[in-house]
Amino acid sequence: MNATVAGALLFCRAEPSVVRSPAQLLREPQLLAPAGAEWSVLVPEGAAWEDGEPVDRVVGGWAVALAVAVGLGRPVLALWWDAERAGFTLATGFRRPVGYVWLADGTPVGEDEAMTSFAARLGLDPVLDVQALAPLTRDDLDSLGADRLRGLIAVLARAGLEAPRGLAPGDPADRLHAAALALGAQTVEWAGWRDAVRTELHAVEESLDHWLREPKERIAPKALGVAQVTAGVPLALWGLRRALRPGDGGGAGWAAAGAVLIAQGALLLAYERRRARVL
Repeated sequence: MNATVAGALLFCRAEPSVVRSPAQLLREPQLLAPAGAEWSVLVPEGAAWEDGEPVDRVVGGWAVALAVAVGLGRPVLALWWDAERAGFTLATGFRRPVGYVWLADGTPVGEDEAMTSFAARLGLDPVLDVQALAPLTRDDLDSLGADRLRGLIAVLARAGLEAPRGLAPGDPADRLHAAALALGAQTVEWAGWRDAVRTELHAVEESLDHWLREPKERIAPKALGVAQVTAGVPLALWGLRRALRPGDGGGAGWAAAGAVLIAQGALLLAYERRRARVL
């Protein structure tokens, strides 16, 4: 793979304020911007695949981790491309990701059923939107792989997704990064656990404030934190075992998702302890 022509965009059906904290836990420098009324886009710096790791495996793992971290009903769509292929990975919570691949010249090599599953998981119209997606799975000598991804974005406009100006599939990561900076995108990067805890606790406080207004609901944050840690530990271990298995890179995303769950659960429990001391 030629890393200089590889790139990726991650779209999440959630506002930037919701995406920012989980994205920090990925510990990868990215830029964050709105991408429609209820969507956000993350623009990776690109260093993660410069050492030869396939871009689809890298961003597929991030998509799974983010989908778990941001919560149910907030799918994450990773678009990726390199010198040989282009494709997408759709992650929705703990469900098995859905993906499709085209060769760089636009030749479809994915399964048609994947497009149907893709539309269903995003809540698209089962007739009109599926018909609009169908041409992307057929041969077209005039459409390159990047064109297929732009066609996908055009269909998702019906679901409210609007790719910011200058963020076009097919461009290399450095060009996407420069375009996002020009648009005033927020910087999302790992600044150490202290800042990550502070940021995450603030997000947790905002999202759970209504739970804490009634004494009878005080148990909810603690229970959620315990559940996240309990689910995250075995998930991370299982993912690591798969990732370390020769010829099997499919566990990387699940390992990342487990790590994010553990981090979020631990931070939620820390938040609850802090609230208990204050009250």
